[in-house]
Amino acid sequence: QLQLVESGGGLVQAGGSLRLSCAGSGRIFNNYYMAWFRQAPGKEREFVGSISRTGRSTYYADSVKARFTISRDNAKRTVSLQMNSLKPEDTAVYYCAADRWLTDLDTRKNAYEYDYWGQGTQVTVSS
Repeated sequence: QLQLVESGGGLVQAGGSLRLSCAGSGRIFNNYYMAWFRQAPGKEREFVGSISRTGRSTYYADSVKARFTISRDNAKRTVSLQMNSLKPEDTAVYYCAADRWLTDLDTRKNAYEYDYWGQGTQVTVSS
């Protein structure tokens, strides 16, 4: 089993920045394709972005493109989400997800494609 633990959430004003981290344990971290999702109250879980095993390839939802950046450090077994120019509509619980078999040829935007999930961290953006 791969365990994932997110951290770094909090309250920030619109236009501000936050950096989320996800720490992995229990398996060889660089075997896993990683992603971030978010879920606002009353809404479905939404894809934010993903990163390949080597970190060379990233993929973002249109709603966050050019504002959010995903990176990973396989030596430290972490994946990060740098969020800039935050908007109130970015308010949600943010989840880290991982899958052993995904590649850049897969859709990668659907929650069902990922087998491992963290517990989530709350991000609240005030207007």
